[in-house]
Amino acid sequence: MQLGVMRGMERRELGDAVKHISMDEKAFKKGHQYVTILTDPDNDRVLGVIAGRTKESAKQLLTETFTKKQKAGIKSVCTDMWEAYINTCKEELPNAKLCNDKFHLVKYLNEAVDNVRKQEVKKQYDLKQTKYLWLKDQMNMTEKQRIKFESINQINYETARAWRIKENFRDISFNQSAQEALPIFMRWYHDAMKTQLKPIMKVAEMFHRHIGEIINAMVLGRNNAKAERMNGNIQELKVIARGYRNINNFINAILFFNGKLNLYPQENL
Repeated sequence: MQLGVMRGMERRELGDAVKHISMDEKAFKKGHQYVTILTDPDNDRVLGVIAGRTKESAKQLLTETFTKKQKAGIKSVCTDMWEAYINTCKEELPNAKLCNDKFHLVKYLNEAVDNVRKQEVKKQYDLKQTKYLWLKDQMNMTEKQRIKFESINQINYETARAWRIKENFRDISFNQSAQEALPIFMRWYHDAMKTQLKPIMKVAEMFHRHIGEIINAMVLGRNNAKAERMNGNIQELKVIARGYRNINNFINAILFFNGKLNLYPQENL
């Protein structure tokens, strides 16, 4: 597998084909051990993987993957709000528009809704054992869950107000014109701040600090959806292998199965 990946990486010629990239993390082991994964969503492939998720490792990954000319040709890069990725991409990809992935933004809001619930459940018995009702897509609820959720949601609990703010953000289309995107986001931001719910306000303020990247994502419609599906494929590798003890073996497996590389030996004519 290692030899196949080495051959494939040596033969690979990216040329000027890669215009949009995603950068995301994947846990290698428990205890905050991660790899950084660089993907080409338009061609559904992993371009590179490196141990760690620091600014230094992200920079090394970009430098090993692209030439200076190729970096200048990249038009967009989609990440979460991890500062190391954001700062590295700003420095290394001069012409790329940075986009914050909607999936990760909603994840922050889900955590905020659950924090509101944790605070309120001490006073409101009805909210006990309802954690996943507020996080679950209504389309996927059972009939019993839906009835319980609707009965609680009709009461003006703080958790219900936090949930509505989260759902309003989920309903924002990430395919807006440049003129529409900013007013739409600012309307949502002001509604979030009016709730006076500290967990929600904290996330809204964080979003506001990254407003440029969020507006870019809304206008360009870029997201990490394919990168997240790739993460699912990588998780399957971990399950089948029952985990990896060696991080280099993990990296080789990711590239072997998801890099779309020319892996096999060829006869020299």
